[in-house]
Amino acid sequence: MAKSAEQCRTRQRHNVVDEMSAIEISSPASAAKSRRKRPIQPEETNGAPEERLGSAASEGKARSSSRKKIKVYDASGSEIPGEEERVSVSEKRIEEKQKDACEDVRSSKKNSEPHMRLGLPEEQLVNVPSDGKMHSSTRKKTKAFIPRGANLVGEEVEAATLEKERKAEKEKDVCGEAVKISSSKKKGYSGKKTAKTMIEEEQFCRFVGVPVPLEEAQRKWPHRYMKKVGGKRSVSSVASTNNGSDDELAKAKCHYYKAMVDGVIYNLNDHAHVKAGEGEPNYIGRIIEFFETIDGKLYFTSQWFYKAEDTVISYHAKDHDARRIFLSEDRNDNDLDCIVEKIDIVQFSNNINLKEKLIPKCDYYYDMSYSTAYSTFANLLKDENSGESSLSTISSEDRPEAEESSFNATLLDLYSGCGAMSTGLCQGACIAGLNLQTTWAVDYNTFACQSLQLNHPKAKVRNEKAEDFLALLKEWKKLCEKFNLDVEHPPTPNETEDVSYEQNNGDSSPIPKGEFEVDHFVDICYGDPNEIGKKELMFKVRWKGYGSGEDTWEPINGLSKCHERIETFVKKGYKKQILPLPGVVDVICGGPPCQGISGFNRFRDSNNPLADVRNQQMEVFMDIVEFLKPKFVLMENVVDILKFAEGFLGRFALSRLVRMNYQSRLGIMAAGCYGLPQFRLRVFLWGALSSEVLPQFPLPTHNVLVRGGAPVKFEENVVAYNENQCLQLDKALLLGDAISDLPMVENDEKRDELPYGKPPKTYFQYSIRLSAQDLMDPSCDPKKAKLHNTLFDHRPLQLNEDDYLRVCRVPVKKGANFRDFPGVRVGPNNVVEFDPDVERVLLPSGNPLVPDYAMSFIKGKSPKPFGRLWWDETVPTVVTRAEPHNQIILHPEQNRVLTVRENARLQGFPDYYKLCGPIKERYIQVGNAVALPVSRALGFALGRAFQAKVGADPLFTLPTNFPHFGNAAGEATN
Repeated sequence: MAKSAEQCRTRQRHNVVDEMSAIEISSPASAAKSRRKRPIQPEETNGAPEERLGSAASEGKARSSSRKKIKVYDASGSEIPGEEERVSVSEKRIEEKQKDACEDVRSSKKNSEPHMRLGLPEEQLVNVPSDGKMHSSTRKKTKAFIPRGANLVGEEVEAATLEKERKAEKEKDVCGEAVKISSSKKKGYSGKKTAKTMIEEEQFCRFVGVPVPLEEAQRKWPHRYMKKVGGKRSVSSVASTNNGSDDELAKAKCHYYKAMVDGVIYNLNDHAHVKAGEGEPNYIGRIIEFFETIDGKLYFTSQWFYKAEDTVISYHAKDHDARRIFLSEDRNDNDLDCIVEKIDIVQFSNNINLKEKLIPKCDYYYDMSYSTAYSTFANLLKDENSGESSLSTISSEDRPEAEESSFNATLLDLYSGCGAMSTGLCQGACIAGLNLQTTWAVDYNTFACQSLQLNHPKAKVRNEKAEDFLALLKEWKKLCEKFNLDVEHPPTPNETEDVSYEQNNGDSSPIPKGEFEVDHFVDICYGDPNEIGKKELMFKVRWKGYGSGEDTWEPINGLSKCHERIETFVKKGYKKQILPLPGVVDVICGGPPCQGISGFNRFRDSNNPLADVRNQQMEVFMDIVEFLKPKFVLMENVVDILKFAEGFLGRFALSRLVRMNYQSRLGIMAAGCYGLPQFRLRVFLWGALSSEVLPQFPLPTHNVLVRGGAPVKFEENVVAYNENQCLQLDKALLLGDAISDLPMVENDEKRDELPYGKPPKTYFQYSIRLSAQDLMDPSCDPKKAKLHNTLFDHRPLQLNEDDYLRVCRVPVKKGANFRDFPGVRVGPNNVVEFDPDVERVLLPSGNPLVPDYAMSFIKGKSPKPFGRLWWDETVPTVVTRAEPHNQIILHPEQNRVLTVRENARLQGFPDYYKLCGPIKERYIQVGNAVALPVSRALGFALGRAFQAKVGADPLFTLPTNFPHFGNAAGEATN
């Protein structure tokens, strides 16, 4: 049965239907298939019609007769007896004919053979009457053969009939429907055709030359010749129908090497504009098949290109070259007469340094592929012109054998927090065989920097804003160039010697009173550490004769007499790699905060989210990537970047990476799917230079139901198994699996270190107590390894007296909360209300036991205030606060909130990971962190990509029992 017009215009994967619905464009894979009428157009000379076509045209004489006879032919070219008609040639009819033709015939923008005389023998023309002749034309499109003696203008009565048919065709939305692969389904042009109409079409569209030998055709296109229907289909054919129907492939009688449309010859692998729906721009395709079906239809198969605006980039396409397009694997069959014109498309290798001015003159160019599967932009295969599967990243066969030393890698952690993301990445990469080290880290939170430095003592941790860090990197590069250091080939960190900044020139003479002399420089920054309202390049000075407590920040402009000391500092810093130079960083990871899109922000700017300063860190993150040009990029963020303003920020991030010629891929991952009793959806965006392999996303290891939270337009980006796959996953973890072994503590616990008191009970508890070294050893058996013996940060937020008394009144049972307090009852529609028959209970302070904010939270429908967790539950998301006023955070059996360590376990932090700062700051660090099991799995994917062990599929399966899968568990599978 025929589809609706809107359905017919779409041939994309199901995910891109959702993904692109907001921008109201049609996919380039939805080529129109209407039969376009191409009547031969008479031309006017001094107001009189002059017929320049037909056999008489060669004589160079105008036809003076106002009435001629025309022979009418059927589809096979045979004359139909008794169908002679008198033809009236009037100026009015000519004008109408020209007007109709202009509407239906699309002029070529660039025809490579616009006026060529084909000079082909008659036997090489398919379905052409034997008396057909070739005519040249001064119009943009070469006109095709017509039957000898046929006049070009029909009788007015017939013209009116044709006009009526044309309008009826348009009403049926003939341009909107793809060619159905089943012959039982209606095609775009479903009206009955007169013999003359069929001849008219055959004059403009036909196959040229001899058919492809049957044996060769069956070898190249076996699916067209299979006797049994419903065989294996291409990627796009599976997805070309989003209604779940089982369309059959169009069966071929024969294939051809070339075709002629509007007098222009098209060969296989030529590129063409293909007619789209009414009012829509033409689609861009590569012709990969010409074939005639068993019922005599003439089809071509097109492999589609995407423009930037047709991809997930969407409205950020304005930032891209309009000529840049992306090859896809989407392909389908279309009527031959949907071809509009031949176009010039140039292929480039993806080059991050490619300048637009170096691109030759062409209609379009492409250097990457695009797939709607996880919004993937990737490299092209070398043999992509074959028309076979062409989407892939670089494979291990394409890369030279890597040396052992190349499996050491540096990492810069931006917006690092306490270091959860980089810690997990390094652990997972190590398991995969890549020695990835957190070399640099940047965060504006002082306590988070202290925590990261404590757990990564070799990392160079900078406590500053990311935009100031970027400005410093640029100034540092200038200083290195000033002192003739090789910024193009700087030493890698593992090549550097242990150079100390401490200097002593041996001069111990006393400094005159009131005078200060620079002994050496301790640090460098770009900012305003003295808080004077001016940002500039600053050096931290150790004054001669004074200790570190007297160090001060001084601007470089005030150190003009310290040229030698500055040079010494820069050269030593260059050797120690205190700051990264472009090309030195292998991996940049980070989660730029986007607080401006928070649902709690009532003044969010949906028209331009980047105008909000709270969202500009994503732009800063991408600016740092652009300056340093790392091999790999991994950005993490909240799902709201794909929800707010039609996913503006998420699309922006992808757009920036692609604009910088990075391969990219976007996925949404749930923490619970990787072995945590917490749901927590987060967005992850991979980026990889064209010289590298684009990492995959690891499939879930635990059987957790993904219960929503992903935006509709990006539902297909959720990393998950298909519903019909046979799964052997571990059971989902529950709260008791994670924290039941921890000792009891009170609301007022003050100790930072405690003994465990009892052994672990579950596999998770064994694993979480492992040392850092054992965590990165895949052969380690957690139940046999030596476990960490000191418990850090097992302290709760101390509640005030009123809240503590309220918590003590919450029953110790599953589902308990403030609704169990006396005087509260649940009315209609699950709305709480005070029981008028019960006097309101007061606390010793005089405040009510049931606070008003609990009764009014979410219009009285929420059970969260003072909610108690239970052992067989999971936590929706660990947050940065521990107050029980509007969240379920009470311990199942103890009268307190979950401790910092309990929250840390729900995030997958190993027990050895110690945090710094006040208790509230520690909760913030844990709540802002990336779940460790997720980042560890991503690190494993990164390690495989770094070593080119990756397939073209966007997903792969982790080894069984990852990360402790042992030596005999086998490899990960693509």
